Amino acid sequence: MNIFRILGDVSHLLAIIILLLKIHKSKSCAGISGKSQILFALVFTTRYLDLFTTFISVYNTVMKVIFLLCAYVTVYMIYVKFRKTFDSENDSFRLEFLLVPVTGLSFLENHSFTPLEILWTFSIYLESVAILPQLFMISKTGEAETITTHYLFFLGLYRALYIANWVWRYYTENFYDQIAVVSGVVQTIFYCDFFYLYITKVLKGKKLSLPMPV
Repeated sequence: MNIFRILGDVSHLLAIIILLLKIHKSKSCAGISGKSQILFALVFTTRYLDLFTTFISVYNTVMKVIFLLCAYVTVYMIYVKFRKTFDSENDSFRLEFLLVPVTGLSFLENHSFTPLEILWTFSIYLESVAILPQLFMISKTGEAETITTHYLFFLGLYRALYIANWVWRYYTENFYDQIAVVSGVVQTIFYCDFFYLYITKVLKGKKLSLPMPV
């Protein structure tokens, strides 16, 4: 395991912790897309089924359990505990536009045609687009709270670090997973505009705002 992988995992975990603390402290899930969080919970569920079949390391097992628990706690807080603060009107991205093509692609393009492998591939493809409902929600409202932008920044940083991890593994181990790499690059591209706005506005103390859709 290299430093890029570890930093990527830390960045990912930090993003989730920031989101949970934001919801817990404010007792509100305003500005958070419940649909994106459902997709992330589905990503972790379908990816970590090997918890029941394969042991890699204590670190690997602990991180998987933490991500699963955090994902479902987040969904619970949005749709149950603080459901009255959930902005369902603006969280209106249609999930079938993502789930249908991702499901089809996972059956067509995978490493092996077995249930666990197809579900793992599904999770990789789905993760690359799971943030879209959140970005769509921000585009509808025209702005995002600073704490939400921090969450998105660390989530995007996690993907960028994982690209560095794949580059490192290619040159040191001659390892290359086309499905994971291509999906990761696609996901990182979705964050490019956000990174620019985060650096030019949020880090200078300004509130991130976007032009309202016509």
